[in-house]
Amino acid sequence: MNIVAISWRYLWSRPLAAALNVLLLSLGLASITFLLLVSHQLSSAFERDLAGIDLVVGAKGSPMQLILSGVFQLDVPTGNIPLAAVQALQAHPQVARLIPISMGDSFQGFRIIGTTPDYPAHYQARLAEGAMFSTPMQAVLGAQVARQSGLKLGERFTGSHGLAPGGHAHGQSAYTVTGILAPGGTVLDRLVLTPLESVWRVHETDTALDDEDRLVMAQEREVTLALIKYKTPLAAVTLPRFVNTTTEMQAAAPAFEITRLLSLLGVGLDVLQALAGVLLLTAALSVFIALWGAVRERRADLALLRMLGAPPRKVAGLLVCEALWLALLASLLGVLAGQGLSALLAWALQLQNSVLVGALAWPAELAAVPALALGVALASALLPAWQAYRVNVFELLQPR
Repeated sequence: MNIVAISWRYLWSRPLAAALNVLLLSLGLASITFLLLVSHQLSSAFERDLAGIDLVVGAKGSPMQLILSGVFQLDVPTGNIPLAAVQALQAHPQVARLIPISMGDSFQGFRIIGTTPDYPAHYQARLAEGAMFSTPMQAVLGAQVARQSGLKLGERFTGSHGLAPGGHAHGQSAYTVTGILAPGGTVLDRLVLTPLESVWRVHETDTALDDEDRLVMAQEREVTLALIKYKTPLAAVTLPRFVNTTTEMQAAAPAFEITRLLSLLGVGLDVLQALAGVLLLTAALSVFIALWGAVRERRADLALLRMLGAPPRKVAGLLVCEALWLALLASLLGVLAGQGLSALLAWALQLQNSVLVGALAWPAELAAVPALALGVALASALLPAWQAYRVNVFELLQPR
């Protein structure tokens, strides 16, 4: 007796009830899949982009805002800081490496970042085409920028003021594309990189009235922030205090701020997990009721199977297989729906251009979804299967 095939036919002998059970179980599994994907992708993005950055120094304001704008390029910066102060900090004995960052312009919604070659080197970026920038007004495009803009090597483009589309265009200052980065899955994929001097030149050209103005601006140049790597572990205790108390700048520790951010996000995730748990519990109860009722409705079928020589374990196995079919179908639909929901959220909130949430991903944690579906199905089928195993064939044939 092929109990797998028979259980499939039994499952769809009541299509509405089967579809409802699959739907309820799929909704719970889709919710869990969505939570696993978002948590995994956010954690991976944070870990990837924070690697090797011990401290972010910028203008005074919100430390969280400083981290989100300086490391992840998600928020607007808190302001600018004097270039001279950054150069003095670079000479501090506890600073192993300092990467200056200047921002304020964008191209088709992607940020134009003035920096040094140390910035792409920090993320071990590789060039897919061309060469790294070496002189002002040269630009290297991130992989996502090049793909969406269609710019090629040697082509020229102009930026617009502000970090979002629609700002004033700097028409007098055009950048030349000298290189395109290979996809790396980091923040660099969605940035346009150029020397610091490019950012200064663009704004000085647009605002200076004469050579005297340009000279004054050159003496008062600023950057937006600086990314710092410590020279010794002791710097984690002393350097932030030094910056916050002896300078007009602010120091923010990425590890501390991201931990605080994740704790805030955790409240919302806990609510969603509770909702997913309620959906799964409802689905388990529905499956249990359906299988329990199936034992009573199929008394004649079960009696016939027993008379044809089917042992009690095979009769019970029919109900277990029926539950496993539900688990299999719900797992497939739930994982696909969770992937789709993650992509939909990224599209609706434009997260694909920020922290790379929404891309198709298959983390190891997703193995918990079919395992959970299997557990729910077996738990729901346990009592009905035991009832079918214990009932005597003569009792099943008694008229009622």
